[in-house]
Amino acid sequence: MAHPMLRGTVWLPALLALSYVHQAAADCALEPQGEGRVAAVIDSRSFRLEDGREIRLAGIERSYPGRTTSSAGLAAIVAGRDVSLHGDDDSPDRYGRQPAFVFVAGSDHSVQSTLLRRGEALVSPDIADKNCAAALLASERAGRDSRLGMWSDTAAIKNAESPDDILAAIGQFAVVEGRVLSVRQAGAFTYLNFGRSWTRGFAATIPRRITPAFESAGLGPKSLENRWIRVRGVVSSRGGPRIELAQVGQVEVLGGK
Repeated sequence: MAHPMLRGTVWLPALLALSYVHQAAADCALEPQGEGRVAAVIDSRSFRLEDGREIRLAGIERSYPGRTTSSAGLAAIVAGRDVSLHGDDDSPDRYGRQPAFVFVAGSDHSVQSTLLRRGEALVSPDIADKNCAAALLASERAGRDSRLGMWSDTAAIKNAESPDDILAAIGQFAVVEGRVLSVRQAGAFTYLNFGRSWTRGFAATIPRRITPAFESAGLGPKSLENRWIRVRGVVSSRGGPRIELAQVGQVEVLGGK
């Protein structure tokens, strides 16, 4: 039997319609938010234009914890190039950087999609546009299926049965995969427990106020019991390692039941 990491995945119905990266890539071309020429690459997810604006690549996260993240991959794509910026809002973040989906002049693929296909980034769950999310997920899947970049290392996806390994990634964005052994409500949260020890094992938590969104998407917490799933988010700790699921896009159902 194939390892679950290599199986087909099940996402929201809206995301399943797009099967090929090249069909979906243009869907991240949201509202135009300007253009310019890249003067310098700052790090693996941001660069500076000649007019002084700092741009942060929206929709992606750095590669998995423990892996050295280099700006070389981004520099090879955008350094000295003319780019166009797209997004829903051009307001800068708290660091003064403008988040955007970026296209190099003459390319139909976003820079984000290119990095994902090369295994040099992970998809962030906070993408509002479903078509754009589908495009980026398809690109990440293409890199994973080809074992490129981070995906050449089996540690790229954390094993939910290894809580100590997940704890080493506290405060960092990570992807964790495993079977949900039990689901329980405690206070304002629903716990998806991947370990038999509720205090030490890995768990994904869903705030009560978010539960209706999961149920509307066909991902009600109880329906995930005994399912093999993949979750992504920032790792925290309450005894054992935790990832809070504040958005439906943080969950992939891989199999089970």
